[in-house]
Amino acid sequence: MDMKLELVPVPVTDVDRAKAFYTEQLGFNADLDQSFGETFRVVQLTPPGSACSICIGVGIVDTAPGSVQGLHLVVSDIHAARKELAERGVEIGEVEDMTAPGKPTVSYAAFKDPDGNGWTLQQLPY
Repeated sequence: MDMKLELVPVPVTDVDRAKAFYTEQLGFNADLDQSFGETFRVVQLTPPGSACSICIGVGIVDTAPGSVQGLHLVVSDIHAARKELAERGVEIGEVEDMTAPGKPTVSYAAFKDPDGNGWTLQQLPY
């Protein structure tokens, strides 16, 4: 049986501000922006090269804005990706290398969206 994670809801307070952050600063593709009346709006955004999207909007989830933490964006060159995001105005932490004796290095750099939802760039050792 195949199971594919294809959509992760991310709660935000201001949909337009969040959409601008994800598209203009992170470079996500805006796949859908549809309203159904005053109480439901869905915006689907996909990171470049990803099979999984996020959705933000109104009436999507009841969780508090900023409550989603630990979302990972896997990149092949974390230093180049971090530099590009920083140049686009994303406040992103320094690259941290996690090493253990006899194990390959995994690297991380953390940042948050305007509501405090937590993201991490990750470079795997392959």
